Amino acid sequence: MAYNFKPVDESLFKTEPCITRYPETILSYKDVPYRSALTFNAGVLKRKNGEYIMIFRNDIGDYEKQVLEGTNLGLAFSDDGLHWKVEPEPCFAMQDDEIMRVYDPRITEIDGEYCMCFAVDTKHGVCGGMATTKDLKNFEIKSISVPENRNMVLFPEKIHGKYVRLERPMPVYSRGGDKFDIWLSESPDLVYWGNSKLVLATEDVPYCNDKIGPGAPPIKTEKGWLIIFHSVDVDPSRGKNGWEKAWKKRYVIGVALLDLHDPSKVIGMSKKPLIVPEGYLETEEGFRTHALFPCGMLLEDDNTVRIYYSASDAVVRMASAKLDDLLALCTEPRK
Repeated sequence: MAYNFKPVDESLFKTEPCITRYPETILSYKDVPYRSALTFNAGVLKRKNGEYIMIFRNDIGDYEKQVLEGTNLGLAFSDDGLHWKVEPEPCFAMQDDEIMRVYDPRITEIDGEYCMCFAVDTKHGVCGGMATTKDLKNFEIKSISVPENRNMVLFPEKIHGKYVRLERPMPVYSRGGDKFDIWLSESPDLVYWGNSKLVLATEDVPYCNDKIGPGAPPIKTEKGWLIIFHSVDVDPSRGKNGWEKAWKKRYVIGVALLDLHDPSKVIGMSKKPLIVPEGYLETEEGFRTHALFPCGMLLEDDNTVRIYYSASDAVVRMASAKLDDLLALCTEPRK
Protein backbone atom coordinates (compact mmCIF):
# COMPACT_ATOMS: atom_id res chain seq x y z
CA MET A 1 0.00 0.00 0.00
CA ALA A 2 1.49 3.34 -1.06
CA TYR A 3 1.68 6.09 1.54
CA ASN A 4 2.07 9.73 0.54
CA PHE A 5 3.98 11.83 3.06
CA LYS A 6 2.37 15.23 3.49
CA PRO A 7 5.07 17.87 4.03
CA VAL A 8 5.30 19.27 7.55
CA ASP A 9 5.66 22.91 8.53
CA GLU A 10 9.39 23.37 9.10
CA SER A 11 8.78 26.50 11.17
CA LEU A 12 7.47 24.26 13.97
CA PHE A 13 10.77 22.44 14.43
CA LYS A 14 12.46 24.44 17.16
CA THR A 15 13.29 23.15 20.64
CA GLU A 16 11.11 24.88 23.24
CA PRO A 17 12.96 27.65 25.15
CA CYS A 18 12.12 26.00 28.50
CA ILE A 19 14.38 23.04 27.65
CA THR A 20 17.96 22.91 28.92
CA ARG A 21 20.20 20.29 27.38
CA TYR A 22 22.94 18.75 29.50
CA PRO A 23 25.97 19.49 27.31
CA GLU A 24 27.71 16.13 27.61
CA THR A 25 26.69 12.67 26.45
CA ILE A 26 25.88 10.68 29.58
CA LEU A 27 26.36 7.18 28.12
CA SER A 28 28.16 5.86 25.05
CA TYR A 29 29.75 2.61 23.96
CA LYS A 30 33.01 3.83 25.49
CA ASP A 31 31.46 3.52 28.96
CA VAL A 32 30.52 -0.16 28.55
CA PRO A 33 32.99 -2.77 29.87
CA TYR A 34 31.85 -5.45 27.40
CA ARG A 35 31.39 -5.46 23.63
CA SER A 36 29.39 -2.44 22.54
CA ALA A 37 28.85 -0.29 19.48
CA LEU A 38 25.65 1.64 20.28
CA THR A 39 24.10 2.41 23.69
CA PHE A 40 20.72 4.06 23.51
CA ASN A 41 16.94 3.93 24.21
CA ALA A 42 17.52 3.66 27.94
CA GLY A 43 14.87 3.43 30.64
CA VAL A 44 15.77 5.42 33.77
CA LEU A 45 14.35 5.25 37.30
CA LYS A 46 15.19 6.96 40.59
CA ARG A 47 15.06 4.90 43.75
CA LYS A 48 13.69 6.25 47.01
CA ASN A 49 17.24 6.32 48.41
CA GLY A 50 18.26 8.77 45.66
CA GLU A 51 20.14 6.28 43.49
CA TYR A 52 19.45 6.32 39.75
CA ILE A 53 19.00 3.13 37.72
CA MET A 54 19.42 2.83 33.98
CA ILE A 55 18.66 -0.15 31.75
CA PHE A 56 19.91 0.54 28.24
CA ARG A 57 19.89 -1.07 24.85
CA ASN A 58 23.36 -2.28 23.94
CA ASP A 59 23.98 -3.10 20.30
CA ILE A 60 26.98 -5.38 20.09
CA GLY A 61 29.60 -4.64 17.47
CA ASP A 62 32.26 -2.15 16.44
CA TYR A 63 31.38 1.55 16.27
CA GLU A 64 34.42 2.60 14.27
CA LYS A 65 33.91 -0.13 11.65
CA GLN A 66 30.12 0.42 11.67
CA VAL A 67 29.46 -3.26 12.33
CA LEU A 68 26.54 -4.62 14.39
CA GLU A 69 26.19 -8.24 15.50
CA GLY A 70 23.46 -8.47 18.14
CA THR A 71 21.68 -6.81 21.06
CA ASN A 72 21.42 -7.18 24.83
CA LEU A 73 20.38 -4.94 27.72
CA GLY A 74 22.88 -3.32 30.06
CA LEU A 75 22.48 -2.03 33.61
CA ALA A 76 24.05 1.09 35.11
CA PHE A 77 23.84 3.06 38.37
CA SER A 78 24.45 6.70 39.25
CA ASP A 79 24.44 8.97 42.28
CA ASP A 80 23.46 12.08 40.32
CA GLY A 81 21.74 10.77 37.18
CA LEU A 82 24.52 12.19 34.99
CA HIS A 83 27.63 10.10 35.65
CA TRP A 84 27.03 6.39 35.27
CA LYS A 85 28.81 3.18 36.25
CA VAL A 86 27.91 0.26 34.01
CA GLU A 87 27.73 -3.19 35.56
CA PRO A 88 30.38 -5.64 34.29
CA GLU A 89 27.89 -7.91 32.48
CA PRO A 90 24.62 -7.38 30.57
CA CYS A 91 21.51 -7.79 32.72
CA PHE A 92 19.06 -9.24 30.21
CA ALA A 93 18.90 -10.97 26.83
CA MET A 94 16.58 -13.41 25.08
CA GLN A 95 17.22 -15.64 22.09
CA ASP A 96 15.78 -19.01 21.07
CA ASP A 97 14.29 -20.72 18.01
CA GLU A 98 11.64 -18.01 17.74
CA ILE A 99 12.99 -14.91 19.55
CA MET A 100 15.89 -13.17 17.85
CA ARG A 101 16.54 -10.29 20.28
CA VAL A 102 15.09 -7.89 22.86
CA TYR A 103 15.71 -4.15 22.97
CA ASP A 104 14.37 -0.66 23.87
CA PRO A 105 13.70 -1.11 27.63
CA ARG A 106 11.49 1.17 29.77
CA ILE A 107 11.39 0.72 33.53
CA THR A 108 8.74 1.52 36.14
CA GLU A 109 8.59 0.81 39.87
CA ILE A 110 5.15 -0.37 40.98
CA ASP A 111 3.88 -2.39 43.94
CA GLY A 112 7.41 -2.96 45.29
CA GLU A 113 8.77 -4.39 42.03
CA TYR A 114 10.48 -3.08 38.97
CA CYS A 115 8.56 -3.69 35.76
CA MET A 116 10.50 -3.57 32.51
CA CYS A 117 8.80 -3.15 29.17
CA PHE A 118 10.81 -4.05 26.08
CA ALA A 119 10.54 -4.84 22.38
CA VAL A 120 10.96 -8.38 21.09
CA ASP A 121 11.98 -9.26 17.55
CA THR A 122 10.65 -12.68 16.62
CA LYS A 123 10.75 -14.61 13.36
CA HIS A 124 7.05 -13.82 12.97
CA GLY A 125 6.91 -10.15 13.91
CA VAL A 126 7.71 -7.51 16.51
CA CYS A 127 6.13 -7.97 19.96
CA GLY A 128 6.03 -6.08 23.20
CA GLY A 129 7.30 -7.81 26.32
CA MET A 130 6.90 -7.16 30.03
CA ALA A 131 8.99 -8.59 32.86
CA THR A 132 9.27 -7.96 36.60
CA THR A 133 12.28 -8.09 38.90
CA LYS A 134 13.12 -7.23 42.48
CA ASP A 135 16.90 -7.36 42.20
CA LEU A 136 17.52 -6.24 38.58
CA LYS A 137 19.20 -9.59 38.00
CA ASN A 138 16.42 -12.17 37.90
CA PHE A 139 13.56 -11.27 35.57
CA GLU A 140 10.19 -13.00 35.37
CA ILE A 141 8.53 -12.70 31.97
CA LYS A 142 4.92 -11.69 32.56
CA SER A 143 3.63 -11.32 29.02
CA ILE A 144 4.65 -11.03 25.39
CA SER A 145 2.12 -9.53 23.02
CA VAL A 146 1.11 -10.77 19.60
CA PRO A 147 2.71 -8.99 16.63
CA GLU A 148 2.80 -6.16 15.76
CA ASN A 149 3.10 -4.08 18.95
CA ARG A 150 5.88 -2.29 20.80
CA ASN A 151 6.95 0.93 22.60
CA MET A 152 5.09 -0.11 25.76
CA VAL A 153 5.30 2.03 28.91
CA LEU A 154 3.63 1.24 32.22
CA PHE A 155 1.94 3.83 34.43
CA PRO A 156 3.62 3.98 37.88
CA GLU A 157 0.41 3.14 39.77
CA LYS A 158 -2.81 1.26 39.20
CA ILE A 159 -5.80 3.23 37.94
CA HIS A 160 -9.24 2.01 39.10
CA GLY A 161 -7.54 -1.15 40.34
CA LYS A 162 -5.92 -2.01 37.00
CA TYR A 163 -2.41 -1.83 35.60
CA VAL A 164 -2.37 0.54 32.64
CA ARG A 165 0.10 0.84 29.81
CA LEU A 166 0.56 2.94 26.70
CA GLU A 167 1.57 1.04 23.59
CA ARG A 168 2.04 1.42 19.85
CA PRO A 169 0.44 -1.20 17.59
CA MET A 170 1.70 -1.27 14.01
CA PRO A 171 -1.33 -1.74 11.67
CA VAL A 172 0.42 -1.49 8.31
CA TYR A 173 -2.47 -2.96 6.31
CA SER A 174 -5.31 -0.83 7.66
CA ARG A 175 -3.51 2.49 8.20
CA GLY A 176 -0.98 2.49 5.36
CA GLY A 177 2.79 2.66 5.66
CA ASP A 178 4.11 3.59 9.11
CA LYS A 179 1.01 5.49 10.26
CA PHE A 180 1.14 4.20 13.85
CA ASP A 181 -0.71 5.66 16.84
CA ILE A 182 -0.61 5.55 20.66
CA TRP A 183 -3.09 3.22 22.36
CA LEU A 184 -3.86 2.29 25.98
CA SER A 185 -4.60 -1.13 27.48
CA GLU A 186 -5.47 -2.39 30.97
CA SER A 187 -4.62 -5.55 32.92
CA PRO A 188 -5.52 -7.07 36.29
CA ASP A 189 -2.17 -8.86 36.62
CA LEU A 190 0.39 -7.69 33.99
CA VAL A 191 -0.39 -10.89 32.07
CA TYR A 192 -3.76 -10.44 30.38
CA TRP A 193 -4.31 -7.14 28.58
CA GLY A 194 -7.45 -5.65 27.06
CA ASN A 195 -10.05 -2.87 27.12
CA SER A 196 -7.81 -1.12 24.60
CA LYS A 197 -8.50 2.45 23.50
CA LEU A 198 -6.96 4.92 21.09
CA VAL A 199 -5.18 7.72 22.95
CA LEU A 200 -3.41 9.85 20.33
CA ALA A 201 -3.34 9.48 16.54
CA THR A 202 -0.71 10.67 14.10
CA GLU A 203 -3.16 13.10 12.51
CA ASP A 204 -3.57 14.84 15.89
CA VAL A 205 0.12 15.84 15.89
CA PRO A 206 0.81 18.82 13.58
CA TYR A 207 4.50 18.02 13.19
CA CYS A 208 4.02 14.34 12.28
CA ASN A 209 3.45 12.76 8.89
CA ASP A 210 4.58 9.23 9.68
CA LYS A 211 4.21 7.71 13.18
CA ILE A 212 4.20 8.39 16.90
CA GLY A 213 4.80 6.26 19.98
CA PRO A 214 4.94 6.55 23.79
CA GLY A 215 8.27 7.59 25.24
CA ALA A 216 8.59 7.15 29.01
CA PRO A 217 6.40 6.08 31.94
CA PRO A 218 4.03 8.99 32.69
CA ILE A 219 4.49 11.43 35.56
CA LYS A 220 1.48 12.08 37.79
CA THR A 221 0.72 15.76 38.39
CA GLU A 222 -2.22 17.65 39.87
CA LYS A 223 -3.34 18.60 36.36
CA GLY A 224 -3.02 15.16 34.77
CA TRP A 225 -0.60 12.49 33.60
CA LEU A 226 2.33 14.13 31.84
CA ILE A 227 3.63 12.07 28.94
CA ILE A 228 6.36 12.44 26.35
CA PHE A 229 6.29 10.74 22.98
CA HIS A 230 8.36 10.43 19.85
CA SER A 231 7.01 11.83 16.60
CA VAL A 232 8.38 11.06 13.16
CA ASP A 233 8.22 12.95 9.89
CA VAL A 234 9.51 11.68 6.56
CA ASP A 235 10.95 13.70 3.70
CA PRO A 236 11.70 11.53 0.64
CA SER A 237 14.31 14.06 -0.51
CA ARG A 238 16.56 13.43 2.48
CA GLY A 239 19.73 11.58 1.64
CA LYS A 240 22.34 9.68 3.60
CA ASN A 241 22.28 10.52 7.31
CA GLY A 242 24.42 8.23 9.48
CA TRP A 243 25.43 4.68 8.67
CA GLU A 244 22.58 3.81 6.33
CA LYS A 245 22.56 4.56 2.60
CA ALA A 246 19.35 6.55 2.94
CA TRP A 247 17.74 7.78 6.17
CA LYS A 248 14.72 9.92 5.39
CA LYS A 249 13.13 10.16 8.85
CA ARG A 250 13.39 12.75 11.61
CA TYR A 251 12.47 11.86 15.20
CA VAL A 252 11.47 14.61 17.63
CA ILE A 253 10.03 14.62 21.15
CA GLY A 254 6.52 15.81 21.98
CA VAL A 255 4.67 16.40 25.26
CA ALA A 256 1.02 15.91 26.20
CA LEU A 257 -1.26 15.66 29.22
CA LEU A 258 -3.74 12.84 29.92
CA ASP A 259 -6.74 12.89 32.23
CA LEU A 260 -5.95 11.57 35.71
CA HIS A 261 -9.04 9.39 35.95
CA ASP A 262 -9.33 8.41 32.29
CA PRO A 263 -5.82 8.40 30.82
CA SER A 264 -7.16 7.42 27.41
CA LYS A 265 -8.32 11.05 27.15
CA VAL A 266 -5.84 13.69 25.97
CA ILE A 267 -6.59 16.98 27.73
CA GLY A 268 -3.66 18.98 26.37
CA MET A 269 -0.74 18.78 23.97
CA SER A 270 1.93 21.12 22.72
CA LYS A 271 1.30 22.01 19.09
CA LYS A 272 5.05 22.19 18.48
CA PRO A 273 7.81 19.66 19.30
CA LEU A 274 9.36 19.86 22.75
CA ILE A 275 12.88 18.88 21.63
CA VAL A 276 14.27 18.61 18.10
CA PRO A 277 17.71 17.42 16.93
CA GLU A 278 20.35 20.10 17.33
CA GLY A 279 24.15 20.23 17.32
CA TYR A 280 26.79 17.84 16.06
CA LEU A 281 25.93 14.89 18.30
CA GLU A 282 22.30 14.90 17.17
CA THR A 283 22.54 15.89 13.50
CA GLU A 284 25.97 14.80 12.26
CA GLU A 285 27.30 11.89 14.34
CA GLY A 286 25.81 8.46 14.99
CA PHE A 287 23.99 5.50 13.47
CA ARG A 288 20.83 7.36 12.36
CA THR A 289 21.13 11.12 12.63
CA HIS A 290 18.26 13.53 13.31
CA ALA A 291 16.69 10.91 15.58
CA LEU A 292 15.75 11.68 19.20
CA PHE A 293 14.03 8.89 21.12
CA PRO A 294 12.79 9.52 24.69
CA CYS A 295 12.68 6.61 27.14
CA GLY A 296 13.06 8.12 30.63
CA MET A 297 11.35 10.98 32.46
CA LEU A 298 11.85 11.79 36.15
CA LEU A 299 10.34 14.45 38.40
CA GLU A 300 12.89 15.76 40.90
CA ASP A 301 12.10 17.29 44.32
CA ASP A 302 12.61 20.83 42.99
CA ASN A 303 9.96 20.24 40.26
CA THR A 304 12.61 19.83 37.58
CA VAL A 305 11.70 17.18 35.01
CA ARG A 306 14.62 15.24 33.57
CA ILE A 307 14.11 13.76 30.12
CA TYR A 308 16.50 10.99 29.10
CA TYR A 309 16.69 10.37 25.38
CA SER A 310 18.88 8.73 22.80
CA ALA A 311 20.50 10.73 20.03
CA SER A 312 21.15 9.29 16.58
CA ASP A 313 20.44 5.75 17.84
CA ALA A 314 23.93 5.86 19.33
CA VAL A 315 24.20 7.54 22.74
CA VAL A 316 22.11 8.58 25.75
CA ARG A 317 21.65 12.28 26.50
CA MET A 318 19.60 14.28 29.02
CA ALA A 319 17.57 17.48 28.97
CA SER A 320 15.51 19.18 31.65
CA ALA A 321 12.68 21.66 32.17
CA LYS A 322 10.52 22.91 34.99
CA LEU A 323 7.29 20.99 35.49
CA ASP A 324 5.16 24.14 35.34
CA ASP A 325 6.68 25.06 31.98
CA LEU A 326 5.86 21.65 30.51
CA LEU A 327 2.31 21.80 31.82
CA ALA A 328 1.91 25.27 30.35
CA LEU A 329 2.77 23.89 26.91
CA CYS A 330 -0.11 21.42 27.16
CA THR A 331 -2.81 24.07 27.06
CA GLU A 332 -4.45 23.42 23.70
CA PRO A 333 -6.94 20.55 23.93
CA ARG A 334 -7.15 17.82 21.36
CA LYS A 335 -9.67 18.66 18.63
